[in-house]
Amino acid sequence: MAANQTLTDELPHLWLFSDARNDSALEQAMDRLPVGSALVYRHYHLDTAARHSRFDALSRLAQKLGHIVILSGEGEQALAWGAAGIYGPAQRLGQDKTLLRCATAHDLAEVRLANQARADAVFLSPVFATRSHAGGKTLGIQGFRALA
Repeated sequence: MAANQTLTDELPHLWLFSDARNDSALEQAMDRLPVGSALVYRHYHLDTAARHSRFDALSRLAQKLGHIVILSGEGEQALAWGAAGIYGPAQRLGQDKTLLRCATAHDLAEVRLANQARADAVFLSPVFATRSHAGGKTLGIQGFRALA
């Protein structure tokens, strides 16, 4: 992103979501992403201190590589940790316009909530079966298209 652009002028084209399953390969994956990509930092498996420490390490790398980091958490926490944005259900995004506000949506009701919250981005999922939504209902291609 150019220095005079805001985060919402041009959203990243590629987003990497972190969790326990891909933690050991995050540095290598981030290194392969094009400049201007984003990391959505989840890491729910860690306690707060370890989660913050890992966030700091990945944020330093992201900054060096020209990426942004979005925190799955509360807005105050995202600001305190230096995240570029917040990720989660629309009702948890808050109103802070200094953060990029990214909502998660799994159905039409959640898309509506994201729109009402004026989210900057909405992640529709899961399109296909995933380990993070094991046994859960999937959108499929047609469902994704209908929601998008």
